[in-house]
Amino acid sequence: MGDLFWNKVFGVIIAGGLVVMGLMELSHYLVHSKAPEQMAYYVDMSAINTTATVEEEEPELDFSVLLANADAGAGERVSRRCASCHSFEEGGANMTGPAMWGVVGREVAGVDGYGYSGAMEEYAETNPVWGYENLNAYLESPSGYISGTAMSFAGLRDPEDRANIIAYMRTLSDNPMPLPEMAAAEEAPAVPAEEAVEG
Repeated sequence: MGDLFWNKVFGVIIAGGLVVMGLMELSHYLVHSKAPEQMAYYVDMSAINTTATVEEEEPELDFSVLLANADAGAGERVSRRCASCHSFEEGGANMTGPAMWGVVGREVAGVDGYGYSGAMEEYAETNPVWGYENLNAYLESPSGYISGTAMSFAGLRDPEDRANIIAYMRTLSDNPMPLPEMAAAEEAPAVPAEEAVEG
């Protein structure tokens, strides 16, 4: 195979490429494609954008329902996260935070000998007792609920964890505070017997 063989190969490749390009250009002249003025299927992009970003919110459970079904044993396990700052046994000493025995139903900022923050004492002026609702809100985000509180704990985001630990703390009392009334379920209107038979 001499030098002319390779020249012929390259010549054929180049000629083939030119033929393909020529056919493509020729097809543009022979076939005229024109975009339609209006699309066959109109798509409202603004509707797509708004519906794509809308998320369905889960209905918020009534805390009294969670509390009624709470597990005090699970709450005791959750309380271990708090044991470095709080004592939970009867007669337990104040630590970094006040003792937790009897906290449910106790006066806010009411443990003798414990130095509460000014924010907690101010809160106590309008909220004198630790009930289920304010304990739930406080445990979710202490600094978010009482701005300026000395409690540095980030909070318990899970509502079930909060219900469980509050159920556990409720047991830390000689006279546990009664559970709150659950929200009454909406009853469906009664159907008269005659209509029920006919339907």
